[in-house]
Amino acid sequence: MDFENAPELLGQVMSYAEQGLEIAKSWLLSPAAWSQFALLIAAYILAWLVSRKLRPALTGILTPPEEQIHVIANTRRFVLIFLPLILLLMAYAFTGIGETVTRSVFGSGEVIAFGKRVFLFLAVRALVRDIISDLFLKVIGRYVLIPVAALYALGLLDLVTTRLEETIVPLGNMSFDLLWLLKAVVAAAVMFWLGRWSNEQSHSYIHAQEEIRPATRHLAAKAAEIAIFGAAFLILMNFLGISLTSLAVLGGAIGVGLGFGLQKIASNFISGVILLLEGQATVGDYVELDNGEAGTIVKTTARAMILETFDGRWIVVPNEDFITTRVVNYSDQGSANRYEAPFSVSYDTDINIVPDIIEKAVSKLDFILQEPDRPDCELRAFGDSGVEFAVEFWVNGIDDGKNRFTPQVLFAIWNALKEHDIEIPFPQQVVHHKGLGEVAPPGT
Repeated sequence: MDFENAPELLGQVMSYAEQGLEIAKSWLLSPAAWSQFALLIAAYILAWLVSRKLRPALTGILTPPEEQIHVIANTRRFVLIFLPLILLLMAYAFTGIGETVTRSVFGSGEVIAFGKRVFLFLAVRALVRDIISDLFLKVIGRYVLIPVAALYALGLLDLVTTRLEETIVPLGNMSFDLLWLLKAVVAAAVMFWLGRWSNEQSHSYIHAQEEIRPATRHLAAKAAEIAIFGAAFLILMNFLGISLTSLAVLGGAIGVGLGFGLQKIASNFISGVILLLEGQATVGDYVELDNGEAGTIVKTTARAMILETFDGRWIVVPNEDFITTRVVNYSDQGSANRYEAPFSVSYDTDINIVPDIIEKAVSKLDFILQEPDRPDCELRAFGDSGVEFAVEFWVNGIDDGKNRFTPQVLFAIWNALKEHDIEIPFPQQVVHHKGLGEVAPPGT
């Protein structure tokens, strides 16, 4: 095969292959290399023996009782999942000690150093394959961490990074090397994942504080989210070596955009901040808009609030509408509210006994509150078909169509009236026919 006319890349590969072959021959014929092989095997056997004794002891120490859910217990559980790596990590550590010995005795340690790097590669591979469960981190490990560990094990990491640094990508008046670009992509992805994970943990902790009112919890969660992602952005800029002063032009452009074309977005964002600070409307509140639509706030964003009606429809309401229009907020989540159920009885009924009968029947329902007031049956009017009453009652929550408090109260009223033989009238009209007088017989 003619290698003289082969492509440059293939020639480099063949050159590296020849160098590797020469190194392998020198290792096979060198007593120092064989001693390093022996130390490598001894280090692995020692690591296996130590990890066999150490792993059960660490498992017992790190395993907390199942009922413990505090921070220390969760930290112990987190450390526990890395115990399968103890064999490879100890082999790496013992091999490093062996490398120090061989370099001091023989003046070289390439063989044992190569074995040490292989142990580290196997540990990284086991970490990505068997321990990491998050899908995003698995992708990062599979396509970034394992290839880097493989290049390090083969001793090619410095060569590859040098080539990437030398490859310059021009972009208008700017230019950057491929190594910086890869670092930027990986760092941004990792910082985004850390920000998202930290945000989820802070939200779970904040919303678990039930002694704090819902509006305050939601405000604290939003503030934590802004702080976490803001800190992640600053750390990323510092890691990539980007000065924040260089973003002044971009900030100015955004300011001009807000001044001309993004007034509504800016207004909604500021209105959302005001709503969070004042706590006038937050997730869990049942609100009625100025146009008559009503629903429970299920989500808040920087631009709008999402309302869910009792029939499952979602209504997107801009934050500005909560500031500039009339919005009725019936309650925070879990507060008491008063409703009434109208009914009527026949005119033949002794209406003096009706209030007591209805109040007792409604009070027996398990969702009816006795505070701040017991059920109250009131006479409202003398209607066309019957005597009109209404019973007022308090419940914990909103009767928005999904809890259906009023229908259950009406059932209780019906059953109570039937039990006491009280007639519930239906619409009726009395027509009085007045005669037109007698007609004289014909011919008289």
